[in-house]
Amino acid sequence: MNKELMLGNKALARGLYEAGCSVISSYPGTPSTEITEEAAKYNEIYCEWAPNEKVALEVAHGATLGGVRAACAMKHVGLNVAADPLFTISYQGLNAGLVIFVADDPGMHSSQNEQDSRHYAIAAKIPMLEPSDSAEALAFVKIAYQISETYNTPVLVRMCTRIAHSQSIVETSDRVVPPQVPYVKDPGKVMMTKNSRDAHVRVEKRTEALRAFAEKTDINVLEDNGSDTGFITSSTSYQYVKEVFGDSVNVLKLGMAFPLPVEKIKLFAKKCKKIYVLEELDPIVEQHCKSLGVKVTGKELFPVCGEFSQNLLRLKTGMAVPERVSERTDVPMRPPVMCAGCPHRGIFYVLSKLKCMVYGDIGCYTLGAVAPLNAMDLNVCMGASCSGLHGFNLAMKQAGEKHAVGVIGDSTFIHSGITGITDIAYNMTNSTVIILDNSITGMTGHQQNPATGKNLRGEPAGKVDLEALCRAVGFNRVTVIDPYDLKTVERVIKEELEAEEPSIIISRRPCVMIKGTVHKAPLVPDRDKCTGCKMCMKIGCPAVSVRNDKVSIDSTLCIGCGVCTQMCRFGALTEVDR
Repeated sequence: MNKELMLGNKALARGLYEAGCSVISSYPGTPSTEITEEAAKYNEIYCEWAPNEKVALEVAHGATLGGVRAACAMKHVGLNVAADPLFTISYQGLNAGLVIFVADDPGMHSSQNEQDSRHYAIAAKIPMLEPSDSAEALAFVKIAYQISETYNTPVLVRMCTRIAHSQSIVETSDRVVPPQVPYVKDPGKVMMTKNSRDAHVRVEKRTEALRAFAEKTDINVLEDNGSDTGFITSSTSYQYVKEVFGDSVNVLKLGMAFPLPVEKIKLFAKKCKKIYVLEELDPIVEQHCKSLGVKVTGKELFPVCGEFSQNLLRLKTGMAVPERVSERTDVPMRPPVMCAGCPHRGIFYVLSKLKCMVYGDIGCYTLGAVAPLNAMDLNVCMGASCSGLHGFNLAMKQAGEKHAVGVIGDSTFIHSGITGITDIAYNMTNSTVIILDNSITGMTGHQQNPATGKNLRGEPAGKVDLEALCRAVGFNRVTVIDPYDLKTVERVIKEELEAEEPSIIISRRPCVMIKGTVHKAPLVPDRDKCTGCKMCMKIGCPAVSVRNDKVSIDSTLCIGCGVCTQMCRFGALTEVDR
């Protein structure tokens, strides 16, 4: 055995390796992405990026039917997409172990909502484990496979941002691969009528067996420190309790989030006069305790929104909060912005200029909503820009208004935009969708996707032809533009908005941060020609600023894209050869 400092996500990947996992199919999503990326470093595991989370789970389940251990990983909103197969797989069962990692994001560091994935475990009636550090992350993967194969069920392992992206010491061991399980045809696995009704009965019996397991498993740990105050907690919250109170309070750490134990909680309650339930997001453990008649203090004290912290715990329990270094109030806010030279910037500038209603989507291009572009009206979920735009235009048809567009990235388009544009073409609204093709999955850290021509390991792979696909589903008007050419961008958007049929605009330019991308030399400002009109500032490029009423270019950021030169009527920004 070797000891190593690991991220929680890396520890999960190590657990998959040691547990003999053979197939992993995932879709990237912060804070889950590194699980699959780290697992891909082991040649013994087949790893892939699937088009979306639903497909990923179906692939992983199919691998288990073939008799090998499999896994998939996603963020919390990805589990919404995978929910369809999840519920039926719970009924149908497996042939080998299946572990599903879901990473929640309390505080919404990189998400559009704060949903609590424990609800899915309860609704789908499948067990969920919840590690509180990297060592447990590794260990819980192995336990999850044991549970999966013992009880014939998929197992959810719930991570959160802090556990996924924090580091702690783990002990590694060798890989052990269980024998491949032969496939045997079983008509009872066809989920219809009587088979489904019988499966539901089995699931309920399985849940009762798992409740008994929750009472005896070592992953639900009761720490009796002789105190009359106790905390029932899990995950990151457990770490906060230990950091604030140490061994001065009793703790029931729940490594199994569903099913929750009954007798173990009642036993813990007998040892304490005052019990707090500390859990981020929804009061799931709290409600379970109260249903058992155990008096606890939970969400009436601790918030239901956002992340917890050590100081929040101190404050809410009446402890003194350490003084913090005073924060300066004269420092301006620095919201996130698109990178210097980002190919999406020109598109959003033109859309803002034309005062278009922009139905946005999920990706780094969501930053088109912030100042000074202020171009995006709303976003909902992956792919909604296409189908949502269709519905919006149906409503606006009577008014005769034609000023709305949908914007969607290439990876998001493959994920769930294709069905949306199919609806547009099939039902013929005058809707214009702009596919922002930057040749990568940008927001989650440059993962490949089916439109890039490379697989997860960067090897040559099948590549979706976006133009051919759009024409195949029924679009006659498909135009490819360079987003750095503002004049053409504006002309094409105007033409497609005026067209009396559905249309697709593909804005194609690689992400400036892709390794190996060749850039031009930084622009050179001519301060004598600059009039201080600040037109160049309207595109919101972080490489462009105004100093002493004159334009200034940060040569460490500028890639010479030339978009700002098209804003300047006085020739104050010039391109030079390297």
